[in-house]
Amino acid sequence: MAWLAPHEGRLGRPPVFSDAAIQFCLSIKVLFKLPLRQTAGMVASLLRLAGLNWSVPDFSTL
Repeated sequence: MAWLAPHEGRLGRPPVFSDAAIQFCLSIKVLFKLPLRQTAGMVASLLRLAGLNWSVPDFSTL
């Protein structure tokens, strides 16, 4: 699973996060019945606990 979206060379602003990353965040949201802002915070905490220095999609991206 790739967390960041691949660069496809299309016109316009390229997506930052892959569909799998956004789907993971939304799965966490549904699983724990969280609002979007708390979902972003929880995913950031999970990534930090896993020792990964990855950026997290903003709540407005989800």
